[in-house]
Amino acid sequence: MAIACVATRASKGVEAPSVTVEVHLSNGLPAFNLVGLPETSVKEAKERVRSAIINAGFEFPMRRITVNLAPADLPKQGGRYDLPIAIGILAASKQVPKNSLKDHEFVGELALSGHIRHCHGLLPVIVDARKQDTTLVIPLDNRDDAELVGYQKVHFACHLQTLSEYLHGQTPLPGIQTELEWIDTETQEHTSCMSEVIGQYQAKLGLEIAAAGNHNLLLLGPPGTGKSMLASRMMQLLPPLSYDEALEVAALHSVAGMSLAPKQFYRRPFRNPHHTSSAISLVGGGSNPKPGEISLAHRGVLFLDEVVEFPRRVLDCLREPMESGEVVISRAAAKLTFASRFQLVAAMNPSPCGDVDNARATQDQIQRYLSRLSGPFLDRFDLTIEVPKLPAGALTQKVDMGETSESIAIRVKSARELQLARAGVLNSELSGRQLQESGGFEQSDLLFLEQSVNKLGLSVRSFHRLQRVARTIADLQHSKRVDRSHIAQALGYRAMDRLLNSLKSAY
Repeated sequence: MAIACVATRASKGVEAPSVTVEVHLSNGLPAFNLVGLPETSVKEAKERVRSAIINAGFEFPMRRITVNLAPADLPKQGGRYDLPIAIGILAASKQVPKNSLKDHEFVGELALSGHIRHCHGLLPVIVDARKQDTTLVIPLDNRDDAELVGYQKVHFACHLQTLSEYLHGQTPLPGIQTELEWIDTETQEHTSCMSEVIGQYQAKLGLEIAAAGNHNLLLLGPPGTGKSMLASRMMQLLPPLSYDEALEVAALHSVAGMSLAPKQFYRRPFRNPHHTSSAISLVGGGSNPKPGEISLAHRGVLFLDEVVEFPRRVLDCLREPMESGEVVISRAAAKLTFASRFQLVAAMNPSPCGDVDNARATQDQIQRYLSRLSGPFLDRFDLTIEVPKLPAGALTQKVDMGETSESIAIRVKSARELQLARAGVLNSELSGRQLQESGGFEQSDLLFLEQSVNKLGLSVRSFHRLQRVARTIADLQHSKRVDRSHIAQALGYRAMDRLLNSLKSAY
């Protein structure tokens, strides 16, 4: 019977569900029918496959060809099905042995000459093939993806002819190196240092606390005070990713069509979208949903400079992912879930003219400017820190440059290890029950915090966030208990609340 089945994998977010390419050759007028919910990019595979088979020196069967991509209810897009369709036609026409396809999966796009081209989003394919312990054949240009995963049953093909020789048992296909040299996670290059920032000692301490507990941070100050400079140096304070975390991040970038250099495998992502970005570019979406900026910042930092200039509806789209750690995109074709456990760092001016002191703007104008940020969105920030103007002479006087990023990163790493050993998660992810059971708070101190929250008019969410920040401050000092000084320090990092209260009292 002139029928052949070839295994491949589709793309569904960060998943790679299995797809079977069934090829049937029957008598009748020559025709090439492709079924199984293929999109336009897959339907065009008919002409690519026909030319590739002929130009690679094979005979294209002049029969009625029916290709089914099963399961039929799974949408298929992209050129990744070219190679399995071509192999299926060659196997059904007995130009390659069918038994050689057993326990093999094929993914790749074909050129008209028969060469096998690079495909986007193959990292999830390699990960799922490793789980199923199958032999995977992918384009040679996707070698970097395979070496990141380190799966030994991956083979690389660059042309249909060499792949045919492999299936006939004549020549082997190259694979990944048996001894991979992984990048040393402790010796990454740092392009900037915290010691380069003049003054701003409170902001530096706030940045250290935010890095230690993975807290969301808002920097508030006039232009030119170093807000963006401080935010960019957050990356040097964070520890490198673990292997599993790095693989999660690499899979999201691969699905988004972005290449990841091996030297950046363990480096946490830092995303800095412009304030003209749309909601879809931040959250993700499209007819074929792709990850947005918040998912590309997974396990890293999302920095929103001039956050007030972002449309309010765009910022409010971030509220649910910040709480749940994932974003669910529903479309007619599919419902996809992308991880988005990111740390939000934002910077803004306190008024439309840049400064509250000696401001050209009126109180009403300042309030309208600040009202662009909704209350629930501001509630997601654990720390809001004021970054004031430098005092006179700070730029010319010879002063101590302060601690380096490396020395601060050591304390951050130690504090994170304490948190993981105590609760299994970082302080920013502690639930209300975990704060009660292992927070180390005295009841009298919690009563003091509750009174302070009520006096400032803060929400219940802020009450728990202040507890988490106080717990992080205690961890940086290696204190098992959280005393009132830690709570008072956490209350001191509420610059936005103080600014809003001062505007209210001005009336």
